[in-house]
Amino acid sequence: MKKSLLGKTLAELEVVVKDLGMPAFTAKQIADWLYKKTISSIDDMQNISLQNREKLGEKFVAGFSNHTQVQASVDGTKKYLFAAQIKKFVEAAYIPEKTRATLCVSSQVGCKMGCLFCMTGKQGFQGNLSAGEIVNQILSLPEREKLTNIVYMGMGEPLDNTEEVLKSLEILTAPWGLAMSPRRITVSTIGILPGMTEFLEKSECHLAISLHTPFEEERKKLMPIQNIFPIKDIIENLKKYDWSKQRRVSMEYIMFKGLNDTEKHVRELSRLLSGIKCRLNLIKFHPIPDTPLLGSEPEVMEYFRDALSARGITSTIRRSRGEDIYAACGMLSTKSLTESKEQDF
Repeated sequence: MKKSLLGKTLAELEVVVKDLGMPAFTAKQIADWLYKKTISSIDDMQNISLQNREKLGEKFVAGFSNHTQVQASVDGTKKYLFAAQIKKFVEAAYIPEKTRATLCVSSQVGCKMGCLFCMTGKQGFQGNLSAGEIVNQILSLPEREKLTNIVYMGMGEPLDNTEEVLKSLEILTAPWGLAMSPRRITVSTIGILPGMTEFLEKSECHLAISLHTPFEEERKKLMPIQNIFPIKDIIENLKKYDWSKQRRVSMEYIMFKGLNDTEKHVRELSRLLSGIKCRLNLIKFHPIPDTPLLGSEPEVMEYFRDALSARGITSTIRRSRGEDIYAACGMLSTKSLTESKEQDF
């Protein structure tokens, strides 16, 4: 089976051309065709000799693949479905706004973290995406030229797939790649400390922490990872870094009715986050099947935001998008996965 060139870093492409007996400068040419010109076939690499293209074609393919399905919301949001591995699927959500356009990408097929509120987690873990599969979500996007920002907040836990995620970030930000500013990219994590530490040391992209409650026992019920990496340890680790410059850390906080939206949560959040410069993003809960959780009312979210702001914590309510197209991450891919399994019988 031929391997994909898409997703290889410049250093990896240099190894490829060396192994094939090609000139060293060919690696930069291949990177240019892949990441700047986004060709669909090795045959399209016109400044590489026919002989060398044939050598490449014997072992490799370019590696691009188009989406298999798209759903468009009345608010302009689009959810794209991509095939991954064998009869599996991942999602990428395109979110246009007045002054920016964001793509939310996936990093795994399913997820092993088992968060109570997450539809992707209900699929179970089915595999890591390669750097090529991550980058493909961006490069094959019909609206690619409009993109201003990328967030790793789709299916999967990015820092449970740290090696491939870091490779994809290198491709997105390197001069030989897409040359995006790392300040236009945010990686979200529930707080896997080894991966988070490696990410902070090797990348300049922004970080988002899935917080959802400041209380340890509540967080254990919502997010089993709390048993391994407690939120207090995550926050203490973040305080070691300098967040006074352009690099940002933010906290993601899905609001659940009667669970994490009370005055005591405001007080504990202000204590927990004291001494760290961050923004708290309050998120409406999109209901998913087979969960007892309900979303907080809009007026409760507004009160919560104002109460936090009064205590010096910058808080915003994230506008909900795409509610008419399987808004919760993982719902469209779960539907497609179920249909695929039914076809096998």
